[in-house]
Formats: sequence, structure tokens, C-alpha cells
Amino acid sequence: MSRKPYSKLLTTGIVGTLVAAVCCFTPVLGVLLGAVGLSALLGFLDFVLIPALLVFVGITIFALVRRSNSPTAPKSGSTES
Repeated sequence: MSRKPYSKLLTTGIVGTLVAAVCCFTPVLGVLLGAVGLSALLGFLDFVLIPALLVFVGITIFALVRRSNSPTAPKSGSTES
């Protein structure tokens, strides 16, 4: 068993949260969809992006909680090397 069993899940959660946040809170996706002629889809993005953002935030929180409760996780204040 690796020392950080939830690091891949945590990385997935953080990257997904950042991508969804960039698409939700900046006009990047609107400009890109307009450039390729798919601007008609902009009205439906909130139905996809907000739940995706919430799911990825949940994955990140889950991975952080599981990693901190993992028996292989180093305890804070420990002097082990």
C-alpha cells in the first residue's frame, strides 16, 4: 500500500474543480464556443457546469478527509522520517 493512497483522487478533485471553476466564472468557455459556432449551447452550460463544480469539490473534500483518516497518513507533529 502506498504512503498516500488518496493522492490520485485528490489530484483529480483539484484539477476538476479548477477546470469547472474557470469555465463557470470566466468567459473563456463562451468565447471558445462562440469561436467554433456553438454559442447556442451557452444557455445550457449552467445545468452542466455548476453540478460538475459541486461534484469535483465533493471529490476533493472526500479525498482530504479519507487521506487524513488513513492509517498510513503521517500525523501532524510526528518526528518520524
